[in-house]
Amino acid sequence: MNKGLLNVDEALEQLLAGARPVVETETVPTLSATGRVLAAAQRSTMNVPPMDNSAMDGYAVRIADLTRPDTRLKVAQKIQAGSIGKPLAPGTAARIFTGAPIPAGADAIVMQEFCTQEGEEVIVKTIPARGEWVRLTGSDIPAGGDVLPAGIRLRPQDTGLAASVGIASLPVFRLLRVGLFFTGDELVMPGDPLPPGRIYNSSRFTLNGLARIFGCETRDYGIVADSLDATRAMLRRAAAECDVIVTSGGVSVGDADFVKPAVEAEGELLMWKIAMKPGRPLAFGRVGKAAFLGLPGNPVSSFVTFLIFVRPFLLRTQGIDDVQARAFAARADFDWPEPDLRREFLRVKWNARGGLDLYPTQDSAVLMSTAWADGLVDNPAEHPIRAGDVVKFMPYSELYR
Repeated sequence: MNKGLLNVDEALEQLLAGARPVVETETVPTLSATGRVLAAAQRSTMNVPPMDNSAMDGYAVRIADLTRPDTRLKVAQKIQAGSIGKPLAPGTAARIFTGAPIPAGADAIVMQEFCTQEGEEVIVKTIPARGEWVRLTGSDIPAGGDVLPAGIRLRPQDTGLAASVGIASLPVFRLLRVGLFFTGDELVMPGDPLPPGRIYNSSRFTLNGLARIFGCETRDYGIVADSLDATRAMLRRAAAECDVIVTSGGVSVGDADFVKPAVEAEGELLMWKIAMKPGRPLAFGRVGKAAFLGLPGNPVSSFVTFLIFVRPFLLRTQGIDDVQARAFAARADFDWPEPDLRREFLRVKWNARGGLDLYPTQDSAVLMSTAWADGLVDNPAEHPIRAGDVVKFMPYSELYR
């Protein structure tokens, strides 16, 4: 049915097989490591918590002293977080606050809600179980325990976890250098006059933004004139400075499409026609040591193919193993009675009823559909959708991580 077209999964498998992960690493302060890819697994060198401590504001007691409810005990000391109390003498209690170390001799905490203090005494209204509201040493993380695996993009909670076990710096892979350029004599930058027949270069903004979202060091080479010599010269420059080159436009076989012959002259190229909509032509190859990915010039097609193909390729090249974007089952609140022969990625938005609405125009030239949407429906080829059907939804929140 899609004779001569490569399906999305086959193309992605071949693409990822050609990824060469960055191997150079650097050590950065944990405080500035968020967003970087961790190069080596981390283990704790300490117990967390480092000592038995109170999980509640209340009173530290000895169970042996509580023979019945409403037992009165002398409050012999007050222990706040960050201070160390004295051993708890028999027949006494210690006023204690959340996070404070448990004094020697105490074996339970009574919440303050179950106590009444009168002068220098506390009335314990209920008898706690042994160990109640006591956080034991190492109960969160034992010394030597795994903390963070290699090959993850560090989130704020990850760097916070590293800091909690005293890790002041982290080994990370160096930033991936991604070069971007855009072909087409019809392209004009916003702010410049727009002559008849010209269009503003929206893809330059979209693809730069996407590359930065994925933590890349971007090098924007701008708009390249529609000529073989200019395209070859830019490829040589980008290949000398970058790990990955991503282009938009010029990957078809028209008279003014120079990216394909330029890459073939400077390196090696695979040209794929993908059975997907939007986006069909996709180029993959190498120029020198740099990987090359050529996307369609159509702004919606370049946006979708970047998310489906370039995103996982960049993640794998950055040293991340898990590059699969999660998808979720969701209810379609729309009809799609005439599906394409190719696999489709439809722009959709959550509605107040908990279902998905479809942007009314799925034309690949309508960039508004991408900004309006919350994500994409991954719809199999020749698969009609009726309102109420369950579809495979890929939210931007997953595609942007």
